[in-house]
Amino acid sequence: MRPEGEKDTGDDIGPDKKNLGETSMTQVPQIEPEMPKAYEAARAEPKWFRFWLEKDYFRAEIDPDKKPFTIMMPLPNVTGDLHMGHVCFLTPEDILTRWHRMKGDSALWLPGIDHSGIGAQVVVERMLAEEGLTRYDIGREKFLERMHRWADQCRKTITEQEQRLGSSCDWSRERYTLEEGPSRAVRTAFVRLYEKGLIYKGERIINWCPRCATAISDLEVEHKDLNGHLWYVRYPLADGSGYVTVATTRPETILGDTAVAVNPDDERFKDMVGKRVILPAVKREIPIIADSAVDPAFGTGAVKITPQHDPVDFEVAQRHNLPLVNILNGDATMNENAGPYEGMDRFACREAIVADLEKDGSLVKIEPYSHSVGHCFRCQTVIEPLASKQWFVSMKPLAGPAIDAVVDGRIRILPERFVKVYLNWMENIRDWCISRQLWWGHRIPVWYCGKCDGHRIHLRLTDAVLKKHGLAETIHDYSALESAGLGRQEIADSVESGYVDLGTTSIVAVDEPEACPRCESQSLVQDPDVLDTWFSSALWPHSTLGWPDDTRDLRYFYPTSVMETGYDILPFWVARMIVMGLEDMGDIPFHTVYLHGMLRDEKGAKLSKVMGHKINPIDTVDEYGADALRFAIMTGTSPGNDIKLGQEKLEAGRNFANKLWNATRFVVRSIESAGGDLTIDRDHLPREDRWILSRLNRTVSSVTGLLDDFQLGEALRQMHDFLWGEFCDWYIEIAKIRLNPEAGTSPSPIPVLVNVLETSLRLLHPYMPFITEELWQHLGQRLPTDWQPTESIVVAHYPQADTTTFDAEAEPVMESVVEIVRAIRNVRAQHKVEPARWIEAQVFGGELTGSIREHAAAIETLARARPVTFHDSRQPEQASDNDIVLVLKETEVVIPMESMVDMVAERERLGKEIAEVAADVARLEARLKDQAFLSKAPAAVVDRERIRLADRNDRLERLRQELERFS
Repeated sequence: MRPEGEKDTGDDIGPDKKNLGETSMTQVPQIEPEMPKAYEAARAEPKWFRFWLEKDYFRAEIDPDKKPFTIMMPLPNVTGDLHMGHVCFLTPEDILTRWHRMKGDSALWLPGIDHSGIGAQVVVERMLAEEGLTRYDIGREKFLERMHRWADQCRKTITEQEQRLGSSCDWSRERYTLEEGPSRAVRTAFVRLYEKGLIYKGERIINWCPRCATAISDLEVEHKDLNGHLWYVRYPLADGSGYVTVATTRPETILGDTAVAVNPDDERFKDMVGKRVILPAVKREIPIIADSAVDPAFGTGAVKITPQHDPVDFEVAQRHNLPLVNILNGDATMNENAGPYEGMDRFACREAIVADLEKDGSLVKIEPYSHSVGHCFRCQTVIEPLASKQWFVSMKPLAGPAIDAVVDGRIRILPERFVKVYLNWMENIRDWCISRQLWWGHRIPVWYCGKCDGHRIHLRLTDAVLKKHGLAETIHDYSALESAGLGRQEIADSVESGYVDLGTTSIVAVDEPEACPRCESQSLVQDPDVLDTWFSSALWPHSTLGWPDDTRDLRYFYPTSVMETGYDILPFWVARMIVMGLEDMGDIPFHTVYLHGMLRDEKGAKLSKVMGHKINPIDTVDEYGADALRFAIMTGTSPGNDIKLGQEKLEAGRNFANKLWNATRFVVRSIESAGGDLTIDRDHLPREDRWILSRLNRTVSSVTGLLDDFQLGEALRQMHDFLWGEFCDWYIEIAKIRLNPEAGTSPSPIPVLVNVLETSLRLLHPYMPFITEELWQHLGQRLPTDWQPTESIVVAHYPQADTTTFDAEAEPVMESVVEIVRAIRNVRAQHKVEPARWIEAQVFGGELTGSIREHAAAIETLARARPVTFHDSRQPEQASDNDIVLVLKETEVVIPMESMVDMVAERERLGKEIAEVAADVARLEARLKDQAFLSKAPAAVVDRERIRLADRNDRLERLRQELERFS
C-alpha cells in the first residue's frame, strides 16, 4: 500500500511521462509538400500535442519581468473517465491560458486530480460487492491498496483525455490531493484552525447517508419534493384523563420520542403542559413541554420531539435537557431501542408500526402530504438526520472576511447575479461538518492516548479478535483490552472497523506523534474518520503552490488570476477556497470567479447515457475532432448560462475547420504559383485590400476587448463571422478575380491574403489550437524563413489591433458591394434562375456610385450579372412593373424580370398552377358546404379542411398577383 501523502513517483506526470509525448521531437513535425485536399484531425492532433510537450511550451517560468497569469484546474475525480461536462471548464480555461501565453504573460494552468472521498470509495465498494465482499472483509489496509490502484488507473486515463482535448496545462506541476505536499497542507490547516478554536468536536444533528455509511455536509444533500402522508396518532395521557393527538411524516421515529411539545401561547394545551403521555408501540412515558419552536398551525398544534433524528427537535431537547434516543443503526435498520421492531429496515418499520397503531386504535387518520425530503447527492439515498459526534469548522468567524472580499470588489464574480447567491450562502452559513466515516481520504490528524483516556475509549471489536481472545462482549474500553493481552495493532484494527467513542483527551498534530506528550505512553489511537473531500479542495489555490512552505511559486503565482468553474459548486468549493485562502494566506485566492453553466442537449435536457448521448468526450473527438468539440462548446455561450450541445453545433465546428483548411489551401497554392515579395505596400492598396485589413484589425480589437471581459462565446462568434464571411466568402472570391491572369490587375492580393490569414490563425488559435497550428505551419513552409520569430503558433505573439488600418471610406463601399451581390443572389435563388444564366442589373448608389462602379467586375462575376449599369439615383420611369426593385441600406438595385425568366413560359406555368389551385379551392368549398360531411366528420377533420382552404386561397391570391406582373 502507498501511504497517504507519499509521492507516486512511478506515475509522476511530467512532460516526459505522457502517452502523447512518447516520440521525441526536437524539430517541427514534417509538413507535406502539398496540402492534402481534406483536413484529418485524427492525424494532426496527436502529432502537434506531442510536439508541444517535447518543446515544453506549457511550462510556466517565474519571470519578474512578466505578469503572471494563473488558473487552477477544477479537480476531476478518480471515479472514472472524464465526461462531457468536464469539457465545459477545460475549453474556456485553455482558451484563457493560451491567450495569455501568446500575450507574453507567464501563464500557469495547474492541472490536478481529486481523490474524491465518498465518490471513489463507493465505486470501489461496488466492485467489491460484485466479488461478494465488503471493505470490512478485507480490512482497511487491503482496501486502501485497492483504492490506490483504482485511483492510479483513473488518473492516467483522465490525463490522457485532457490532453486529447488540447489542454495546455503545465504538466510538470500536476498535483493530486493525496500527494505529500497537499496532504501536509491539509494537516497543517486542520491543526491551525483547531488551535484557534475554529475546529471542534461536538454532538450535532448531521446528515447521515445509510448507503455511503457516513455523515455528509448540508451542501451534499439534494432536497426533492415528494408526495407522502401525514399520520395523526393518539398519545394517551398517563393519568388516564384523555389523550394528545400529534401529526408526523415519519411514524417510525415515534420509537425515539422523548417528549411532546406545544406552543406556550396555544390556549388549547395550557392545562396539559407538565403532564406525561404514554408513547405508543413501546409504552414509554414522556413529558409534555412548551416551546416556542412549535408551529400551532402544523397538524394538531402538538408535535412529537425526536431529538436524535431531527435538527429542530435536537435544539428543543438541548433547551429542555431531554435525553436522546437513537433508534437506527448505521445502515438505517432499527436498533435495540426500537423494541419489537429491531432489525427491520426503516421503511419496513414504518409500515409495521402504522399497522400496529391502526390495530390498537391509536391511528386517528392519514392525510396526503407533500414535503421536501433530503437525498444524498451521490447515491440518491434518503438521508437520515442523526445526532452524532463529528468534527466541525466554526464558519461564522471565517465567513466575515470572505464576504468583505466580494463586497469591496477584491474578488469579482461573473456573472454578477451570482454575487447574491454567494452572499446569501455566506451570510446564513452554518458550521461545516468535516468528518466522514470513510477509509479513503485524508485521515483526521487527531490521536487519543490509551493510558490517559483508556477507560473512555470504547472500541467495537471484529469477530476475528473476539474469537482469538475468547471475549464475549462486542464493545470494550481500551484499558480492558490491554489487560486482555491485545496488542497495539489489534486495537488499531478494531478502531478501523468501527468505534463507539474515542474519549475526550486528544492530541492534534501535523505529524504523527510517537508518544503521548502528557504521559509518554505509546498507546495512541488515531481518529478513524477522514476529512470531507472539500476540505482539501478548499486549499487548492495555495496548497498546490507549496503552502505551508514559503516557496517561489507561491510568492509569484498567488493570488491566482481566475477561478473558472460551474455555478453549481459556488458554495461547495469557491466560497470555501475564499475562506481558506484568506485564513491561511491572508490574501484572496483569486481575483475573478468565472462561472459557466450546465451542459445540456439541443433541447435543454441533461446529458445522459440513457438518452443516447455521448458522455465520453473522446468519442466525440474521434468523430469530429477536438477543435470541432471546443468550437461547439463555446458557440453561443455566455457566463453563467447553460450550454446546449448537439450534432448541429458539432457539425458546424467541423465545417468551420474545413472552411479554414480550404481557404489556407487556396492561399498556399497562390503563393506557390506567384512567388515574389510578400510585403504589403500600404500606399497603393486597392479598396478591397484596405477593407479586409480594416475589418481584420477591427475584429482583433473587438475580440481582445471581449476576452478581457470574459465574453468568450461572443469573441468566437465575431472571429467566425469575419473568417467565414468577410474573408473566405468575399475577400478570397474577389481576390480570385484579381489573380486571374486575364484580369491583368495590380498589385497582387497575395501579400494581403497571407497577412490576413496568418493573423487570423493566431487570433483563433486559443479556441482551435490543432488546426491553427497545422495551417500556420503549412503557411510558414511557403514563406521566408524570418517571417515569424517562433517555430510554433503556441508561443507566437497574439495579434494587436493596428488602428492605422481602420478605413472609414473602404468599409461602407465594400459593405454595399457585398450587399448588392448578396441581394442579387437571393433574387436568383428565389426565382430559381439557372446558375449559368446571366441577368441584368441596374445599381443606384447615390453618393457611393462612383466608388461602387470601380467594383463592377466583382459584382458581375460574383452575382452572375451582366450587364450591370450604375446610376446616381433612380427615377420612377427607370423601373417597369415587371422589374424587381431591391431597396438596400445605401443603394437600390433594379433587375428586369425578362432577364431572369422566359416571360411566355412563366405565364404558361403560372396559368397551369392557378388552374390547379383554383380546382382545389372549389373542391374544398363544396365539401365544407356539404351538411352531411359537416354533421358526420369529427370536428378536428372539419377544422383541418378549413385550414387547407385558407391556405389554398392564400396561395391562389399570390399566384394571381405574380401572373399580373407578367401580363
